[in-house]
Amino acid sequence: MRCMVIVKASPESEAGEMPSEALLEQMGNFNEELVKAGVMLAGEGLHPSSRGVRVQFSGDRRTVVDGPFMETKELIAGFWIFNVASMQEAIDWVKRCPNPMVSDSEIEIRPIFEAEDFGEEFTPELQEQERRLREQIEQKAK
Repeated sequence: MRCMVIVKASPESEAGEMPSEALLEQMGNFNEELVKAGVMLAGEGLHPSSRGVRVQFSGDRRTVVDGPFMETKELIAGFWIFNVASMQEAIDWVKRCPNPMVSDSEIEIRPIFEAEDFGEEFTPELQEQERRLREQIEQKAK
């Protein structure tokens, strides 16, 4: 199963404070373990919400709202995409992670939808379209 491992923002990450060399080294070592185990498919840190925008949808209308956004506990500072056998395996890996923030922090784990999760509505034609799109993404990444 694939899952998104979401590193929640902290007051420090939202202030744009960069991690220390020691923390970067610890996280690099952890990422190396993930890669060697075949768990990590992707992972990135994100700039503070002050550098982001949100696009709000209401019917046909789109409204762009500039950051920063207020609720730090609801913001994302980074993520990984894991490929694991179970939610428990993802939890076990996250428990081994160094604290990614200077202060207390939180990491959320969410399963990623797979084709079979969508049921009959995900027709063979739509599945083929999805397969082609993923193939194109892989080709462009090379």
